[in-house]
Amino acid sequence: MRNHNHQDISTWVRHHAGRLAPSSDLLDLACGKGRHSRYLANLGHRVTAIDLNLSGILDLTTNDKVELIEHDLENSPWPFAGRYFDAIIVTDYLYRPLFPDLLAALSAGGTLIYDTFAVGNEHLGRPKNPAFLLNPGELLKAFATDLHVAAYDHGRIDTPRPAIRQRLCAIRTDP
Repeated sequence: MRNHNHQDISTWVRHHAGRLAPSSDLLDLACGKGRHSRYLANLGHRVTAIDLNLSGILDLTTNDKVELIEHDLENSPWPFAGRYFDAIIVTDYLYRPLFPDLLAALSAGGTLIYDTFAVGNEHLGRPKNPAFLLNPGELLKAFATDLHVAAYDHGRIDTPRPAIRQRLCAIRTDP
């Protein structure tokens, strides 16, 4: 599922990255091959990139804007207790037990940019497992109570490949 080339930046991430203040501290959760980490660091942001396996992005060890963390997000404790980010980026990844941790790690005024697969995608390609597919409105239900929803979309996209996606951009407005 993570065979993206680093040029395939999510259009959702590309569009909503413009909302971020210059030199923001960002978390790229389950960063995969680092396409968004590279893109955001090139925009001048400081990026913490975390994934189970960082072997595909070791070139980023020399980038002073990127901190790499190899960590099992699903079988180990949340590694960012007490740490806050100006933005959290999540693409092509879904592990629902982390939703409260994402909220806790988002600083006041921080932005959550989430873009992943939804129910219906099983008819178009991978993933097909319901555990990896968002239900209709699930991101809204998970985050709209605590965050101000700036943008939300659920539906079919055709590039880079046909998929059913659910996407959210939301901002923490509380102090």
